[in-house]
Amino acid sequence: MEAPLKFIGLLGLLVLLSVAGGVEAAGECGKSSPDNEAMKLAPCAEAAQDEKAAVSDSCCLQVKRMGQKPSCLCAVMLSDTAKASGVKIETAITIPKRCNIANRPVGYKCGGYTLP
Repeated sequence: MEAPLKFIGLLGLLVLLSVAGGVEAAGECGKSSPDNEAMKLAPCAEAAQDEKAAVSDSCCLQVKRMGQKPSCLCAVMLSDTAKASGVKIETAITIPKRCNIANRPVGYKCGGYTLP
C-alpha cells in the first residue's frame, strides 16, 4: 500500500511543477510531458510492479487510450516518474496484453524491451 501512495504523492508534485513551469514543446505525448502523462496511469501502479497483480478496468482504459500513440506509452513507461514510483519496465510492458487490448502495439520496441 505504501508504493501506490508514494506514486500518487510524486505525481501530485509533478503536476504542481508542470503547472508552474508550463509546457510548450511537443514531444512523444504532444504538449504534455511523459511524466505528466504517467499520472493518468496511477491506477496501474500495482500492476506495473507485480505481474501477478490484477489490472483494473480504469488502468486498462488509460493504457488503451495511451496505446494509440505507442511512442507516448513507451516514453511514460521509461519516464523518471515511473522509475521513481518503482515501476518495473519488464512488468509494465505486459499490461496491454494483460488488458486483452486487441490492437495493442505488439512488437513495438521500447527501451530495449519489446511489447508482447
